[in-house]
Amino acid sequence: MSDHIDGPRTTADPAIDLTDLFAFTSPADSRRTVFIADAFPFAGETALFSNAAAYSIVAKRVRVAGIGNAASFKPEGPEIRFTFEFDVLKPGQNGERPHQTGSCKLPDGRTLPIIVGDEHGASTEDGRFRVFAGLRSDPFYVGWLLGEPLKAVPNIIEEDNVLAMVVEFDTARVLNSSDGSLFGVIAETTIKNPGQQASAGTPVIPRFDWVGRPEHTNVRLVGANGELDVRDLWNQETPFAPSDALRPLFQKRLAEALHIWDMKDGKVDWEPAALAADNNVFWDDYLLFDVAKPITDTSHLEIEKSTIDGHAYTTGGGRTVNANCIDILLTWLVNHDRGPILQGGAKGATQPGTTSFPYLAPPNTSLLTVKQNADLGATPQAVWAVVRQFGDGSWHPLIANTQTIGSGIGELRRIETVDGKTIVERLDSLDDALMTLKYSLVSGVPAAPYEGTMEVRPNGTGSTLTWSVTFRPDGQAKLIVNLIISTLLNKGLDALKARFGSAQ
Repeated sequence: MSDHIDGPRTTADPAIDLTDLFAFTSPADSRRTVFIADAFPFAGETALFSNAAAYSIVAKRVRVAGIGNAASFKPEGPEIRFTFEFDVLKPGQNGERPHQTGSCKLPDGRTLPIIVGDEHGASTEDGRFRVFAGLRSDPFYVGWLLGEPLKAVPNIIEEDNVLAMVVEFDTARVLNSSDGSLFGVIAETTIKNPGQQASAGTPVIPRFDWVGRPEHTNVRLVGANGELDVRDLWNQETPFAPSDALRPLFQKRLAEALHIWDMKDGKVDWEPAALAADNNVFWDDYLLFDVAKPITDTSHLEIEKSTIDGHAYTTGGGRTVNANCIDILLTWLVNHDRGPILQGGAKGATQPGTTSFPYLAPPNTSLLTVKQNADLGATPQAVWAVVRQFGDGSWHPLIANTQTIGSGIGELRRIETVDGKTIVERLDSLDDALMTLKYSLVSGVPAAPYEGTMEVRPNGTGSTLTWSVTFRPDGQAKLIVNLIISTLLNKGLDALKARFGSAQ
């Protein structure tokens, strides 16, 4: 999914996982350019930027070095670098919530202090730069299951949030586009203080993650089943100058992937020369944009595609917040833009991007609910006698063992599941008269908040058990969390149906 979860290392530490990169002209002021880098896939409301990593957005001027079957681009000149660094969480003052602070080092050497989550961001006195960092609604959307065959589905990361870093700047004064208006941009996460690591004798990892065009790692480099996962290796390469030593490995993987995608529609649309040209262009991964031409929701990849097809590009390329980048990319890969546009089942993100700073919609906060009912062939009292026992999970087929700490309201239960996981929950209320039990999650499911309710009600000669959970995803996609919760509820209710029978 774009650059979400693009290797074992970033999966282990989501705070360093860059999920997306955007470059576009500000809709509010055509004289200004916007870069956005997102990190921390499926971030919860308590997600923090890493205080051990540096987050950088880096641009370089690029020139077209060949077209058609000889298509290539060459980065040159100095870096234009924005580097965000963050501190540990600070306690709130006078009843305020704790907050994180940080800074952004600008290309001209100045540093702007940042309060994470401040909607207004921070600006230099001359107005040349403005920056923001904080939790936002994830602007990425993907409406495909990328299997065999491709299957259109609703947005699979609906309701998810990310940590975003936004920089907006005066295009003419920062990019000096009179010397050339075509640029490449990447985002990377690196060690915050590599000098300290080296002096302590700790091996220094060049970088944790980097992203240019969407889906470079997870679509073009992921490989077929059983092949070596090279994504962590790629993420340690140097943006704008990946090593020649490993180029054969990565280009072989790119060629194999493009051939697989080409055959998704059952026919060859990529001749060998064009396939080689695409491989050469996409080998060095950076997002191309031209500040002298219009950047729109549909201009993504137009610069690369036109150059490979042998004619001058006409748009500014880049990538806007609302660009349907996955359908654009898959259509290019599968039919070389010679067939119908491949349209997935997602028509937009959970919340579309905005036309003003900071351009990404506020974080999703609505509570989600999974609710299941079971009509049982036993009296309410008989059913309640089983489910009210907070510390006894022996009736549930997914629970291997339960241990309790304390008793009564506030009691904790430690659940060991049959697949080796541990879930800790707290009893919040128990009403024998109303036959209602409420509990909340302490740990073990990637959600916060998470509150469960069980209610038993009469239903003819039997009863109905209603089991519901309200939650917010935290650290995993809504789709995954919803599946985890639904499985827990469904398996438990099925076991009760087997035990008590169904209501007549």
